Amino acid sequence: MYIPSAFREDDIEKLVTFMHANSFATLVSILNDVPIASHIPLVVTVQNNVVKLSGHLAKPNPQWQVFGVGETLAVFTGPHAYISPSLYEKQESVPTWNYIAVHAYGVPQVITLSDSPELMDKMIEEMIDTYGSEYKSQWHSLSDNFREGMMNGIIGFEMTVTRLEGKYKLSQNRSHFDQNNVAHSLLQSTESTVHGIGAAMKQNLETGENLSG
Repeated sequence: MYIPSAFREDDIEKLVTFMHANSFATLVSILNDVPIASHIPLVVTVQNNVVKLSGHLAKPNPQWQVFGVGETLAVFTGPHAYISPSLYEKQESVPTWNYIAVHAYGVPQVITLSDSPELMDKMIEEMIDTYGSEYKSQWHSLSDNFREGMMNGIIGFEMTVTRLEGKYKLSQNRSHFDQNNVAHSLLQSTESTVHGIGAAMKQNLETGENLSG
């Protein structure tokens, strides 16, 4: 991901928090020299300062066939907003887009019920705990045949993140006045994605002021 220095974010804790909050990700791999992508929820964990992602694909999805071979990219995206040059002090300015994105790279390892029943159980339990804890008792009350049938229909995976990139494009390359003006304008919006970028800009400005103070 192209990241000018003004927009680079290297704070792992901050990036992981963002990934938790925006965990419906786009998983991208290369299959037969062609990009292939899946849109799936991921479970993000940190163990001994190592970030790991886990999830599953439907068995007919061919993307899992390249797991364990080449690098895969998980893209986490959040709020975004068009930024009008009318919000800047300088008239000769260009329009742009503000957004937050985190890219996580690694080589996923396949988990199947037949080869790794304990790991499959663990992956399912973590997924339920993360996204639907109220379903947990129902899941355990299902017949073994039904649960095994469901797990045999998916391919689980765990990916140790070997590279993590964060881009927080929040007008940091503009003057303090411009940043304040843009943030104030975005915070007036009723659109959640636009308002979200305004809130992120406001927090970034306040953090910068606290650090400088």
